[in-house]
Amino acid sequence: MEPIIELNQVTKIFKNKPAVNKISFSIHKGEIVAILGPNGAGKTTTMNMMLGLLEPSEGSIQLFKKQPKDKFVREKIGAMLQEVCVIDALKVKEVIHLFRSYYPNPLSFEELVDFAGFSQNECQKRANKLSGGQKRRLGFAIAMAGDPDVLFFDEPTVGLDVTSRKVFWSTVKELKQRGKTIIFTTHYLQEADDIAERVILFHEGKIIGDGTPLDIKSKLTKQAVTFSSDSTIRYEDLTALPFVTDVYEKDGRFFCLTEQPDDVLKAIFAKDIPVRNIGIERGRLEDAFEQVMEKREVI
Repeated sequence: MEPIIELNQVTKIFKNKPAVNKISFSIHKGEIVAILGPNGAGKTTTMNMMLGLLEPSEGSIQLFKKQPKDKFVREKIGAMLQEVCVIDALKVKEVIHLFRSYYPNPLSFEELVDFAGFSQNECQKRANKLSGGQKRRLGFAIAMAGDPDVLFFDEPTVGLDVTSRKVFWSTVKELKQRGKTIIFTTHYLQEADDIAERVILFHEGKIIGDGTPLDIKSKLTKQAVTFSSDSTIRYEDLTALPFVTDVYEKDGRFFCLTEQPDDVLKAIFAKDIPVRNIGIERGRLEDAFEQVMEKREVI
């Protein structure tokens, strides 16, 4: 399968300093790709170059074998950026109708309202009266207006509550089923772990990791002793165990991060902590991310 997005030796320089430094990767149809990295790593700059909002200083970028600013490309992509800027005096329904008019084969108004989760009352609101979360949802409707093949989301769930985040990612999974290609940046690493099929790690303008979340987590030296319990277990008892560096709970299971799982298990049994369904797993993507960054800093 041919890639629909290709970056080859792309560099972007601001004030004689490279924000992005000779990066190359390709993305295929139907992939969900998370671009991760600390602030200033080059994530948003790279996304803006793919969107044609910035020109690379060196290298080449192609979408559908064409330049990002090509009219054909513009009609095939949608973007939800961190800032949603629309005409404040327009109502939500007017904004959606306006953006639909820009495309040859837009989604119906009803579909866009349904995707964004707007009620009839919200559709009558003026843009300047929207809450932060409502503006994010309007940004999503705008991104979807042209029924794009490729969607770019830059920090899409910032400002959304937990329920709205779940609804958003559920919709993304539905879009994946429709054959859409989705590229997103996020600071919520658990989102990338749960949603992305592929993670591209950025650090200081370079790519330092590219693979599935499992591939990235395989770089971990730490593992997790995981278990459930029918009794109440105090976090203090778990964090006090020898060789345990962190403890967290997810879906009713405890996870004790460690580099020596056998010794942790011995300590659990020696202290007679009531556990069951014991397993040993790799840690979270967040742990891998932190460790990869730490190693990079040392190098």
